[in-house]
Amino acid sequence: MRKSTPDNWRKLWTKRNIDEVYPTSEVLVDNLIKMVDVKGLRILEVGAGSGRDSVRLAKMGAEVYVLDYIKESLDVVRSLAEREGVTVRYIWGDALAMPIKSDSFDAIFHQGLLEHFRTPDDLRLLQENHRALKPGGYALVDVPQTFHIYTVIKQILILLNKWFAGWEKQFSIAQLRSAMKQAGFIEKHSYGEWMDPSLFYRILREILWKLRLVNLPLYPKKIPLFLKARQNLRRKLSEMEWSKWTFFTIGVIGRKDESA
Repeated sequence: MRKSTPDNWRKLWTKRNIDEVYPTSEVLVDNLIKMVDVKGLRILEVGAGSGRDSVRLAKMGAEVYVLDYIKESLDVVRSLAEREGVTVRYIWGDALAMPIKSDSFDAIFHQGLLEHFRTPDDLRLLQENHRALKPGGYALVDVPQTFHIYTVIKQILILLNKWFAGWEKQFSIAQLRSAMKQAGFIEKHSYGEWMDPSLFYRILREILWKLRLVNLPLYPKKIPLFLKARQNLRRKLSEMEWSKWTFFTIGVIGRKDESA
């Protein structure tokens, strides 16, 4: 049975420069700060990733911790934090059994993590998030959305054993909301984001990079006038509930009951 393994992530973070890996833009942090002022809060990112969101939160005055079971991933975040001149604290541990006391954090978040856990471990992960949060604390969970061409391509590559992460799944907004509710969270906000740049530009860039022909920039050049119009249109459409069935990624912010 294919699965995501530690070796998948070691290969990713030892072969690729962080500046060559697409960030989560700013949507994750932007949506978290809609709910709470992060300055002075104790915040945990589960699954190190590139660490960009954690570094941004540290710059905003949060006391930030990052947990991962791969030391190479933590090293990537450490390097970025040092480069940006901020303090981030590191925890080497399993997301399903975090070496963290209950009721320890004001907010917990992860992006691109939950989809790598099979059922029932995905629910266990969310329950661990719930346990580690203080009563009234927030959890933000960001995952790939099911109804996207990215999902089709990903599943084909998984069948061919060519997917960089080994294996992963995806969620509809209804499935993500249900999982958060089962873990004990009260939904407070949801959001989504379309892919930028396009999937086809990303594929072309990856192919050319692997063939060592040319290293295209992360983002193609854009015409300012059309860029502004596109951003305004996307902003309006994203406020409509049906758009959550078209996004590349979706997120739900849940809150732990204050009486928990």
